[in-house]
Amino acid sequence: MLTISNNPTRKGLSVFRPNVIYSTASGVELTMDMLIPQRADTDHSRNPVIVFIQGSAWHFPDTTYEIPQLARFSAAGYTVATVRHRNIDDGYPAPAFLQDVKTAIRFLRAHADQFQIDDKQIYSFGTSSGGNTSLLLGLTGDDSRFKTSEYAEYSDSVCAVIDCFGPTDLTAMMPQDPALLDPETSNMINAFCGGTYNPKILQLVSPIFYVEKGKNYVPFLIAHGNADPLVPFSQSEQMVKRLEECGADVSFICVDHAEHEGSFWSLPLLDLFIEFFKICCLALLVNSPITICTQS
Repeated sequence: MLTISNNPTRKGLSVFRPNVIYSTASGVELTMDMLIPQRADTDHSRNPVIVFIQGSAWHFPDTTYEIPQLARFSAAGYTVATVRHRNIDDGYPAPAFLQDVKTAIRFLRAHADQFQIDDKQIYSFGTSSGGNTSLLLGLTGDDSRFKTSEYAEYSDSVCAVIDCFGPTDLTAMMPQDPALLDPETSNMINAFCGGTYNPKILQLVSPIFYVEKGKNYVPFLIAHGNADPLVPFSQSEQMVKRLEECGADVSFICVDHAEHEGSFWSLPLLDLFIEFFKICCLALLVNSPITICTQS
């Protein structure tokens, strides 16, 4: 017979709470799925929060796609909220996706007691279009252009950002003549812009245009595969360069020979991400800059 110790603190265990409604204001029921660390009944501590945005080309995100990987973050002590936003194909152009995720963040702060979360430690993490959103969250905290009336008394700012292969300059990804786009891409861009191609909308939701000297920035970690066929690796390179030029604390991970999703992911990479968030948590507690060792 094998005898092992019990787990009175329930360390490493999580509860899955699907379809938590965070907004109905637009007439659309918007939800998030949550992974919440289990705890002893006598433990009233609060967890830091990771808001995750799954890549979807700004359509309707499949929030279950990364749940197995996100469970690793929950086991490390983070409440994870993977957020669904409105779909450009349903007539909700940019910046609706950003407004929705910001509303979700304010919802979490408004319900911090209910979910036992630390509203001073909310981080963003996203992939592809969700990486774009994650960067925008870190660069446009409490920007009135993207704030709706729901939970308006709460902040939608985040304390640190992870972006995986997200577009950083949508204007640079478009040909000079939009007529050169293939029909499928053209239809997507038109829906994204609200009906017709509009470079001002593309710039509005391109993170690189928000990076300026003289501003204070949260820490950033950007990761990208150098064989990505969908979002050019140079998009992340240019973003990192711009953040560095403007004095931001930014770490850059190149995943060698990785394409978009798929082989990009590994347990060592996820562990680096968890380490990044842990360092950010400690930095907030002691009010000091972060240092993280990354691969290049």
